[in-house]
Amino acid sequence: MKTRITPSQNQFFSKLSFGKISNFWNIIFWIFILLLGSSIKLNAQTKASSKPSIAVINIDCKGVALDMKMMTSLVALELERIDRFEVIDKYDVLSHMKANEIDVNTPYGKTELIRVGTLLKVDKVLSGSVEKFGDKIIVVLRIIDIASATIEKADVMEYLDQEEDIQTMIKISINNILGIPNEPNLVEMLSNFNPPISNTQTKINLNGPRIGTYVTFGEASERLRAPKDSGGFDMFLFSAVIGYQHEIQFISSGDFQGLFEFIFTASGFEAGMFIPSFSTMIGSRFNRLGVEFGIGPSFRLVKVASGAYINNHWYYESQIPLDATNYSMVDRLDSKGDLTVSTGLIVAVGYTFHSGYLNFPINAYWSPRKDGHVVGVLFGFNSAKTKKKIRTSEK
Repeated sequence: MKTRITPSQNQFFSKLSFGKISNFWNIIFWIFILLLGSSIKLNAQTKASSKPSIAVINIDCKGVALDMKMMTSLVALELERIDRFEVIDKYDVLSHMKANEIDVNTPYGKTELIRVGTLLKVDKVLSGSVEKFGDKIIVVLRIIDIASATIEKADVMEYLDQEEDIQTMIKISINNILGIPNEPNLVEMLSNFNPPISNTQTKINLNGPRIGTYVTFGEASERLRAPKDSGGFDMFLFSAVIGYQHEIQFISSGDFQGLFEFIFTASGFEAGMFIPSFSTMIGSRFNRLGVEFGIGPSFRLVKVASGAYINNHWYYESQIPLDATNYSMVDRLDSKGDLTVSTGLIVAVGYTFHSGYLNFPINAYWSPRKDGHVVGVLFGFNSAKTKKKIRTSEK
């Protein structure tokens, strides 16, 4: 017997089939979402677990304000910021060390660090020391690989004695040991470079260019600034000077140096002139303070004319009236005069700023003269170099 399906029954079965299909695809969609989320979470966990684990153990401290516990925490903090390792929490480290009766306040060598790393079940251990030595702070860091029981990397840096920048020093050292570039200017400002050795068997020459300016006072200043038609030089109040300093060391005893200094300069360029000068001084330098003193004669080529002032009017020697009386012959700076060598005394003091092996000397000098004093300042730069040893005996 054939069953007939009425139109209303056919509509009911159609809705039933479509509802089942719709529910089926909803179930498939949510299963896909769950699998995708699980996959993302698993990948994140895998990526996190792919980073090697490391424990920072007992950073030894000597002569600095921070103790071992605080320094160890500081190193762990800077290491964690780099995000290359899974840094074990300091409380977990302390807990494991106490549980295994390991002193948390004692610096350890390689063998003990490997034992501690094995107990902690980490891949690597970082340890080292921070020690103040004289006028520098020495930071030593080393990473030990537990599996191979070897020192994987080590770094030693000497910094200036500036404890307020100790965190920056630790950051630089950690970057060094991990091969991460540091900012060159930052390293240069904090690094302590060993200066060249100075003793009785070595010579140190600090030679280099000099630039600066000077001002002349008194009658000489008036003559230099006077117009050329009246015998002046039509110069400015200040004059630029460039030159070169050469020095010879004749005494080296500890922090003290005795020097012969020779300075060649030229000036007057801004007024279209060339005024050469040569000075030689005997000086002393105190290396640690960076202070030096010098005194000696100076020589320069100038134009001088002979004449007399009669009734407040200048007459060259050849122009003095025959009936003139009560006058005295004098020599003065004069652009219409003859070229001659003028001598004088020069007294100088200086201070040297250091940046690594570079020196930046600043010298102020005073040259007293009858016709007017000269006061100036010179700036320079040079690189300290250790010369070959002097033979003290012949074999």
